[in-house]
Amino acid sequence: MQGLRWLQMSDDEIADFLGRGGTGVLSFAPGSDEPPVSIPVSYGYNADEKRLYYQLSTPEDSRKSDLIDQPVSFVVYGRSDGKWESVIATGTLDDIEEKPYESSAVQGMWAIQIPHVDIFERPRDEVTFHFFSLDPDTLTGRKEVPSRS
Repeated sequence: MQGLRWLQMSDDEIADFLGRGGTGVLSFAPGSDEPPVSIPVSYGYNADEKRLYYQLSTPEDSRKSDLIDQPVSFVVYGRSDGKWESVIATGTLDDIEEKPYESSAVQGMWAIQIPHVDIFERPRDEVTFHFFSLDPDTLTGRKEVPSRS
């Protein structure tokens, strides 16, 4: 790690890195005296609106359904050309299931691609999903730059 340096990513670099969708880690803030609840998720990204979308399973007996209204952070990270990049978004999820069709949140879903990941103990058609969006309060990215020798 000696000599490791990084730069802030521009909005265009963040959009390129996030693409139309991928996977990342969504963390919920349960309370000040508890550690965050972090789960790997698939996401979609609409660069025009700078909005992230998620299709989350929400079983009634899961802790996730109790935390859905809490502040979140979302992290996507990876390597490009042997150098690391990461993007962090923070804010509060918005349940878009009941939004009108003409709302910007629903219309923005047409420009995304949420990868389907089968990690459930039951067939996917037996799992309840809800669509959520995140209009981030903050959206920042960092990328590694070569160190000077």
